[in-house]
Amino acid sequence: MFTREAFKFLRELRENNDRSWFAENKERYEKYVRQPALKFIADFGPKLAKISPHLAADPRPVGGSLFRIHRDTRFSKDKSPYKTHIGIHFFHEASKKAAASVPGFYLHVQPGESFAAAGIWHPDPESLEKMRRAIVDDSAEWRALRKSKLPIEGGSLKRPPRGFAPDHRYIDDLKRTDFVTSIRFSDQELCDVKFVNDFAKACRTMSPIVRFTTRALQLPY
Repeated sequence: MFTREAFKFLRELRENNDRSWFAENKERYEKYVRQPALKFIADFGPKLAKISPHLAADPRPVGGSLFRIHRDTRFSKDKSPYKTHIGIHFFHEASKKAAASVPGFYLHVQPGESFAAAGIWHPDPESLEKMRRAIVDDSAEWRALRKSKLPIEGGSLKRPPRGFAPDHRYIDDLKRTDFVTSIRFSDQELCDVKFVNDFAKACRTMSPIVRFTTRALQLPY
């Protein structure tokens, strides 16, 4: 699915991030980047269903699991029009669309910087409060996540969040503003014909953090 040509295109896009270059190379983008990504999503669907039937592998070209390559530059000083990576989000069915702020699995494809990730990134205040309450309640999903020893990544507050005891045994986790974990992949691994199986294995490994964040939001997993 993913090939050296995809990584070559992304490297060249990084050096030529403008609309005229992209227009001249759009056929390459479709052939080596977009279509393989959509096929990967479709092929991963049955494997994802075995992990959780409530997460979506949506291969629609627009509005599905594949993030748009166009950047939103409205509030950015960087006006480069295109992302230089592929982003694919296998999101919870309750969301109806791919978004980092809902639980799920994620695949980031970028030369030398590819990774699989899981959990929830920058949740809204209400969702974050629910996850903190699940930690305080020492839910079964939270205990399973701790037992898995998955590294939890993302931002944290400097001070304890309001309403939570500074000496709570999980205070470092209560300070978290993201609940994500990740597994790195090399370019070579992504180009392997078995990568869809390797990604499924990574998702199964990271599943406890998706289960925790999903159940904390009172969603089925």
